[in-house]
Amino acid sequence: MKTVLIFFLGIIFNLSAQNSVLSNIKFSGDFRFRVEQDWNSRKSDGTYRDDRSRLRYRARLGVNYKFNDWANVGVRVRTGDPKKQQDPQITLGDASKEFGTLPIGFEKLFFEVKHKNFLGWLGKNTFPFKKNNEQFWSDNVYPEGVFLKNKFVLNSKMFNDVNISIGHFIVATSGESLDNDGYFEGLQTSWTMFNKKLSLFPSLYLFKNMPNIPDGDATFVFDYTVFHVGGELSLSKKPLINLEADYYNNIEDYSSTTNIPNQLKNETEGFVAGVSYGALKTKGDWFFKLTYNYLEQYAAVDFLAQNDWVRWDYSSFNSPDGRLTNYKGTEFVTAYKLNKNMTFKMKCYFVDQLVAYGNYKENGNRIRFDFDVKF
Repeated sequence: MKTVLIFFLGIIFNLSAQNSVLSNIKFSGDFRFRVEQDWNSRKSDGTYRDDRSRLRYRARLGVNYKFNDWANVGVRVRTGDPKKQQDPQITLGDASKEFGTLPIGFEKLFFEVKHKNFLGWLGKNTFPFKKNNEQFWSDNVYPEGVFLKNKFVLNSKMFNDVNISIGHFIVATSGESLDNDGYFEGLQTSWTMFNKKLSLFPSLYLFKNMPNIPDGDATFVFDYTVFHVGGELSLSKKPLINLEADYYNNIEDYSSTTNIPNQLKNETEGFVAGVSYGALKTKGDWFFKLTYNYLEQYAAVDFLAQNDWVRWDYSSFNSPDGRLTNYKGTEFVTAYKLNKNMTFKMKCYFVDQLVAYGNYKENGNRIRFDFDVKF
């Protein structure tokens, strides 16, 4: 009888331990199907790219394990060409012709610590600094490095809280000392004010040893030092209406950099402004947004910024990455919440180049329809 009791107690203890482990694991994922049309896309030589229609999709699956109240580890995988950090989408019939297998890679892999108002992580994770949009940094680009943030709550009628964030991230290791790596460092203070109606987030971003051609035939490396001031103002809570603005200024002096064309040496500023209406929280919600972008050549690192607005890339230099700076344009977004886990979005883009690389300025128009499912 004693042996039987010990046996059953062992089973109960084992199941309890397994349930304890399972209760600390959280799974998440999403699926996107996209219909996309491009037209009127002029090249720098004056010829036009063929109008293009594409059917695309993306899938992601993540898991997070919580060790205790202050430590957790996470990982997420996604579809997409591993060499195209800006674009996880797969075009039907493109990279998997004749129904081959799909390219899948790790998007996130990190260890994170949270304690009171402190947050820190190591590994590969989401871009950790506050931002309004993807003009400076794409949501699909996940930096690798070390990040620290602390929040200070302020007992003031004007100021609600301030966050101080700092991070060091390696873009491309040299195999030598850390100073020789291609790396990115960020420092940001983020303020919320007036009962959280206004947020301001001045930032300084330092990029060292960035290649002129990413993932391809680079001929030289150079630096960016980008000062950024971003802000968001809530005009109304019901209905939700927000205004947002960003100013970028790369304070590096390229006047003596012989590898950079003269017409681009002073192209170092950028401005983005947007207005949005609504939120996608519950079934039946609508969301609208209009964004204007003016981003000069070196106001951001073009192969780390979004590549959604137009079909410009480095394919002629043996690189799959997009080059989305040196342009002005508008984006219009309409979205509808079908239910708790499903959303439909339409996005329209109209883009013109700022400084021509050849005899003509490039341009392009694009429309997208996205069906997103989360679980």
